[in-house]
Amino acid sequence: MNRYPLWKYVVVAIALVIGLFYTLPNFFGEAPAVQVSPNRATLKIDDSTRAQVEKVLQDAKIETNSVFPIENGVMARFKDTDTQLKARDALEKALNPVANAEDYVVALNLLPDTPNWLSAIGGRPMYLGLDLRGGVHFLLQVDMAGAQQKRLDANSADMRATLREKNIRYGRLAREGETIALSFRDAALRREALTALEKRFPEYAFADPAQKAEGATAERQGTDSVARLRPEILSKLREDAIRQNISTLRNRINELGVAEPVVIQQGADRIVVQLPGVQDTGKAKRLLGRTATLELRMVDETPGTLETVLAGGPVPYGEELYTVQDTRQGQRFERKMLIRNQVMLTGDRLTDAQPGFDDNGMPAVHLTLDPAGARIFRDLTRENIGKVMAILLVEKGKGEVVTAPVIRSEIPNGRVMISGAMSTEEAKDVALLLRSGALAAPMTIIEEMTIGPSMGKENIDKGFQSTLWGFVAIVVFMALYYRVFGMISALALSANLLFLVAVLSLLQATLTLPGIAAIALTLGMAIDANVLINERIREELREGMPPQSAITLGYERAFGTILDSNITTLIAGLALLIFGSGPVRGFAVVHCIGIMTSIFSAVTVSRSMVHLVYGRRKKLAAIAIGQIWKPEAEKSKKPATTGHLLP
Repeated sequence: MNRYPLWKYVVVAIALVIGLFYTLPNFFGEAPAVQVSPNRATLKIDDSTRAQVEKVLQDAKIETNSVFPIENGVMARFKDTDTQLKARDALEKALNPVANAEDYVVALNLLPDTPNWLSAIGGRPMYLGLDLRGGVHFLLQVDMAGAQQKRLDANSADMRATLREKNIRYGRLAREGETIALSFRDAALRREALTALEKRFPEYAFADPAQKAEGATAERQGTDSVARLRPEILSKLREDAIRQNISTLRNRINELGVAEPVVIQQGADRIVVQLPGVQDTGKAKRLLGRTATLELRMVDETPGTLETVLAGGPVPYGEELYTVQDTRQGQRFERKMLIRNQVMLTGDRLTDAQPGFDDNGMPAVHLTLDPAGARIFRDLTRENIGKVMAILLVEKGKGEVVTAPVIRSEIPNGRVMISGAMSTEEAKDVALLLRSGALAAPMTIIEEMTIGPSMGKENIDKGFQSTLWGFVAIVVFMALYYRVFGMISALALSANLLFLVAVLSLLQATLTLPGIAAIALTLGMAIDANVLINERIREELREGMPPQSAITLGYERAFGTILDSNITTLIAGLALLIFGSGPVRGFAVVHCIGIMTSIFSAVTVSRSMVHLVYGRRKKLAAIAIGQIWKPEAEKSKKPATTGHLLP
């Protein structure tokens, strides 16, 4: 008899149940929602924000399905799009009362409408790509010249500091186009200066202004020189600018709550951004275009100056009045500060920021600066011991004080610790803000495309119909040609589709049109394994084997062929996954997962069904596997002939 041990039946049953549960969330669709997130990096979302959102909606008599917190934001779910739009307008008016001064991003969104009991066990639908869900597509052009100018401006300041350290007088040191121009009183000072600068700045080639060739050796006879970035440094600068911009864009897109956004490089200086499900194109454009910089400035502590300003007096020239948020003993309060406009150090010099604790066990933030930043910070702290330094985050031309520590001592090694009146959670927030950085180079949107939800729904319907009719055609053919074994193969194919969708949902993969094509292809390839098994069983029956033995030998002898063919196909799929990009990778992910689920369903699941149908019969006379064609005996044999080779 052909029978599986009990544990194999249990494994198959559990796999089918799990597959069913994790496939179900894909059938519940999506619900309209509004997401509220901070528009400024220093603005924190907490329970009070959630309460404010609930109050605004209650006052506007807008019914919500639920209001719940998300990472750095609040989400409200509604029953239909009309209610969603009314809620967006009400929240926008209440949370951003001042025009052109948005504190919060109020964005339209879509959320899975999965029941709570399914969500509780981790059931989530697959993400849908831009072509299926609708959304916005942007092509951004990165201004590489701007990145280069930013680097030259920063290095020119470092060169001035280096010459001052060496007590070398210079007449002029400033950026001119794509170079840094230097002038000295005589050739001796020029030689001394270039010796020091070439050692400190090996990424630059110093040459006489008359020399046009990049990287040429400088002439020592003149009094002027030109510093130009070497070609390999320029190439690395462009690559770093693209990488930093992509990283910053991903951080900003998280504020919109977009599931599985696509942010990839295209060509040498372009970035593609795809935001599935985003309905508010204007919000997305404003968010992507944000700029933020980190600045270190000194606080004016002249006695009586702040009091005079607070009493209505004028703000001193070259200074600004800021409000600083402090927390002491769990209480939050505000205080005013006069901060000088002169920027002592920018966030470009920051390489890392991590939360931690100081020597007294109090929450602190540990910063790491690059070598140039460490030198600047060493001089800054040495000359300002006992004074207050403000760290500001500047967005849209407006600065906000992140923290304002007191300089206790000289810090020579570029490792900075910020401590003071902050909680552990605030230390984490400050570290995150300091790490977030800004765009390395300006960007402009050169292509914009909006795909409506109706077009996405049409693509889903077409993809679903093509897969459905392909599946029906396979089932009809298998049932007619292989009878009972054909129906078992069709059930195994259904199990394969169930497993495939469940795995994609568990992995939270993004399904696109190429992914639907891969599902249809997987169904066709998966049934091939059952065809091999059924034909192998037929072959054993032709040889005169009893049905039970034919079933056993058919599965055993077909398994090697099935494994070989699927492994070779999997290798091709892995190659597409490793070397492909965009839609090719989406196709490859579904294809590779489908191959692995098809092996399990075609061999293990179908064999368990065959065993349940035929395995318990001790005397099995025949099985329903279609017509078995037996070759007729040859009635006559042709005489052998002898061939001759012609010269």
